[in-house]
Amino acid sequence: MNRFRTSFPTVNRELLNWFPGHMGKGIKQMQQKLKLVDCVIEIHDARIPLSGRNSEFRYTISGVKPHVLVLNKKDMIERRSQRAIVDRLLREENDSKHVLFTNCKDQSCDGIRKVMPLAQELILASNRYNRVDQKEYCIMIIGVPNVGKSSLINVLRNRHLNKRAASQVGAVAGITRSVLNKIKICDDPLVYLLDTPGILKPNIADNEMGLRLALVSCLQDHLVGEELIADYLLYLMNKRNNFKYVELMGLKEPSDNVAEVLITGAQHLNRSIRLRNYDGTMLVRPDTKLAAKHMIKAFRNGVFGKILIDSDKID
Repeated sequence: MNRFRTSFPTVNRELLNWFPGHMGKGIKQMQQKLKLVDCVIEIHDARIPLSGRNSEFRYTISGVKPHVLVLNKKDMIERRSQRAIVDRLLREENDSKHVLFTNCKDQSCDGIRKVMPLAQELILASNRYNRVDQKEYCIMIIGVPNVGKSSLINVLRNRHLNKRAASQVGAVAGITRSVLNKIKICDDPLVYLLDTPGILKPNIADNEMGLRLALVSCLQDHLVGEELIADYLLYLMNKRNNFKYVELMGLKEPSDNVAEVLITGAQHLNRSIRLRNYDGTMLVRPDTKLAAKHMIKAFRNGVFGKILIDSDKID
């Protein structure tokens, strides 16, 4: 009988803290633009609805304006999980009471259709203070890196204006670098969106929170290390009794040893690397980094099924 780890070992915290200069500049720009904003839409990954959200947003940005929380990539979790997530979020103090689940790759997504009507409803019910005479609405999009902010802007723009993408989208965290000019997404009523850079907390104190952010690519893989991310994925799947990685990596049975999994996986993929030995001879070794990338990509593409990473926090 396999014995699996019951906890993940502590890792070097520096690997999980990524706060480049544009993030610090971005948060200041966002605060300066708040007086021009009627509503804030915060986007996060539905697989980690509690882990990794930037708590600074609540006190500096979203706490002073009507706030909608959009949990994107809903297609990566079971539909039945949505109610439990909302119930858990409603128990959080100072959190949004308005939660939508979206899939920005699906133009017909019900959550996408509800975003603008809900935002307009909240704006009309609010005291707009210095913007009471403004007929146009301005909505700020915020969130940590790579959760779908630019994708949401583009799908809303396409839906309401039938225009091409206005904001750059990428699979690598940190594509959007600054608070952009207003992007028109609707003519009647006149609505503009402000895209913003993905901003993490300057210090990620929780070891497992950082690894969960890395697993869904909110942190750049090469900064954390693909082998480390794959090890955390292995730990998480064994903990959930999800052994779909066994066939993918060419294993005979589940394993809790990431070195064994990645070496076998590299051999299964027939991928190796040549290294120069200290005496000048060449060594051939299994390409474990490539095997780790292969395993991580499979998770992100849904090969292992729909996985709510934060299920332990929800329950």
